[in-house]
This record gives sequence, C-alpha cells and structure tokens, in this order.
Amino acid sequence: MLQEISCTWTGDMAFEAEVSGHKIRLDADESVGGKDSGPRPKPLLLASLAGCSGMDVISILKKMREPVSWFDVKVSGELTEEHPKYYSSLKVTYEFKASDGLKDENVRKAVILSQDKYCGVSALLKKAVPVEWEVVYR
Repeated sequence: MLQEISCTWTGDMAFEAEVSGHKIRLDADESVGGKDSGPRPKPLLLASLAGCSGMDVISILKKMREPVSWFDVKVSGELTEEHPKYYSSLKVTYEFKASDGLKDENVRKAVILSQDKYCGVSALLKKAVPVEWEVVYR
C-alpha cells in the first residue's frame, strides 16, 4: 500500500505538511533563517516513534484489561555532531502510575509486542540505529 504526504513550502524555511487530512507546520530556528513557527523534522521522527509504540501499548493493555489511568511515552535520541546530523541511538521510556496496580509482566509483554511485532516506526528505525526501551513506574 502506497502512502503519500504533501509538504508545501510556505516561505523562509517553513513548510506545511498535509498528513491524512491534518496540517502540520514545520520550521527552522531563527539562527538558520526560520521563524520558529513549527517543530523541526527530526524531533517529529521521535514523536512518530512515541505515538506509534504508545498506541500499540495502550491498545494491548486495554485488551488485557489492565487498569491504566495515566501513561506517557518519552523518546530521546543521541544526535551526531557532524553533518548530516542524525540520531545515532534512540531510547523509549514508557511511564506508568505505580498506584494503578498494573501487572508488570503484562506491561512488559505489551511493550515487547509493540517493539518486536507491531510498531512499524520502530521496525524501520531499528534498521538504522539501536532502539532501547525501559518501563518506569512513577
């Protein structure tokens, strides 16, 4: 199945991407000619990983009838110093409320299923860089 987005230049360093009928503005920092009117492309890659895996994990935990009341996914990436600057490694942190009484074995199973079977963003990125993960209870 072919998927396609449109990304239109709107002036200076800004672009507007249309993704599934939704508009996302991208821009650069003022130091490189942008107006800082939108996020940069590379951090959006991190957001894509967080959203993809997060949706998998919450879907699986709901099917397991786990009592999730709060869930947060953080993704950090180590950016290289030299051009072309890219993420040389990624780490996904899945955060849950300790007071929810989640079964840790189910949480870890959901994360492993996302990372190893369901999340296409993670599967693609793993072909280029190491992707680590951890589960944290707060």
